[in-house]
Amino acid sequence: MKTLLLPSSEESLSLAADLLRAGELVAFPTETVYGLGADALNAKAVLSIFAAKGRPADNPLIVHIHDRAQLPDLCTVPEAAIPLMDAFWPGPLTILFNRKPAVPSEVTAGLPTVAVRMPSHPVAAAMLKACGLPIAAPSANSSGRPSPTLAAHVLEDLQGKIPLILDGGPCEVGVESTVLDLCHGVPTILRPGGVTKEMLESVLHTEVALAGSILRPLKPDEKALSPGMRYKHYAPKAAVTLVEGEEEAVLARLQDLYRREAEAGRKSCVLCFSEHMDQLRDCRPHDIGSKDHAEEIAHRLFDTLRRLDEEGMETVFSEVVPPEGVGLAVMNRLGRAAAFRTIKA
Repeated sequence: MKTLLLPSSEESLSLAADLLRAGELVAFPTETVYGLGADALNAKAVLSIFAAKGRPADNPLIVHIHDRAQLPDLCTVPEAAIPLMDAFWPGPLTILFNRKPAVPSEVTAGLPTVAVRMPSHPVAAAMLKACGLPIAAPSANSSGRPSPTLAAHVLEDLQGKIPLILDGGPCEVGVESTVLDLCHGVPTILRPGGVTKEMLESVLHTEVALAGSILRPLKPDEKALSPGMRYKHYAPKAAVTLVEGEEEAVLARLQDLYRREAEAGRKSCVLCFSEHMDQLRDCRPHDIGSKDHAEEIAHRLFDTLRRLDEEGMETVFSEVVPPEGVGLAVMNRLGRAAAFRTIKA
């Protein structure tokens, strides 16, 4: 199969709409990461997403819409969701609803709930409007790899496996949407993203809980209620290890770890804050952004992880950010990229 990579235009959007209505796959930009879309009401089309990505079928997908009028066919909407949609849609918030029979179990991994969001990226919005369908879409990458924030990342992973990639430039947020569960009592964040716990609480005027699995692996008998909850995810080919502790101790430990890897003949590097690039200049430092700006780190993270593969890294050691605000989303992704390997400095 030939994969077309086209900039957004009236013609490419029309082609995307035709392909989606015909049960084919289209990769498209959102404000978070690039998504791999199929008609959410077509079970066969949805299954082709899993085949293209090599994704486990017990990992649920998110349904993307362009208009709230699409919701009644997909799910039951509780009153608590309305102020959240008013505040954050379109945008990087996914809400878990009780699903209706029209949504195939292939979308929800057999769960009674369905995750829905309304992306704010103009190309995504235009494509969704043009096809008139709810679109099921995980990230447009090979399963387990760092999510794509550029069209080139999608092409790298899925060339020859899908017919079309719409190029909408770099993704603004850089990590996947926040997933909020409204179906099981206390509103609970299953996956952190650009919409933070504090932002949600300011709208709901009640406490929002955090799923225990955000900063740890799923237990053997624990189901993935949301995408992005698996043990190892977002990972480069290199073995990633997180190093936490007091700043000076972390910097000293990173230098020691890098030196040991170099002596063992392994190609290694460190991921560090902009402020520490000079101190770690002998450790092949990769700048992940300022320690005081988690949003900048989130925006750069997946592109940085992909460059590690391009550079042939074997081992990687990374600084960590406080798991607060958007920093929680960063640490969720870094933790899974490292399969939760952590060293205390």
